Amino acid sequence: MSSTNQKVTQEFYIANEADMVAFGEGIGRTLRAQSASQCVFLNGDLGAGKTTLSRGILRAFGHAGAVKSPTYTLVEIYEFAERRVYHFDLYRLGDPEELEYMGIRDYFSDGSICLMEWPERGRGILPEPDLFIDVTVQGDGRKIQLTAKPNLVLA
Repeated sequence: MSSTNQKVTQEFYIANEADMVAFGEGIGRTLRAQSASQCVFLNGDLGAGKTTLSRGILRAFGHAGAVKSPTYTLVEIYEFAERRVYHFDLYRLGDPEELEYMGIRDYFSDGSICLMEWPERGRGILPEPDLFIDVTVQGDGRKIQLTAKPNLVLA
């Protein structure tokens, strides 16, 4: 674990899909314990496991159904008793300004959690993430690098 610019960075190796879902559940439990709105950037190539990780995060909130990447709808909304989780996929976003037209700032309120796949497509519009997750294919598994603001305590 290292700390730079008051951010905390941790690295993990995930061997398979089941472990990726379980790892996501751990992140989800951490996010659930926070009361403030949280913005999570999910970075990685196509097929790296961002949506699988999102499925685990959503399971921590009690979601048992399928989780698909909202590539064409841009956002999927998951409502839970204690808060909402918005799962964005910005892969097909033509211009970051499109986020302004859809009222993106309204999603970052009321203790919501925004999971953002392909966040670089929203550069200049999206807020700084509370948690940046970088997923890299490494052999048969995945290397995960988490970088968190100090207000987000990772367990």
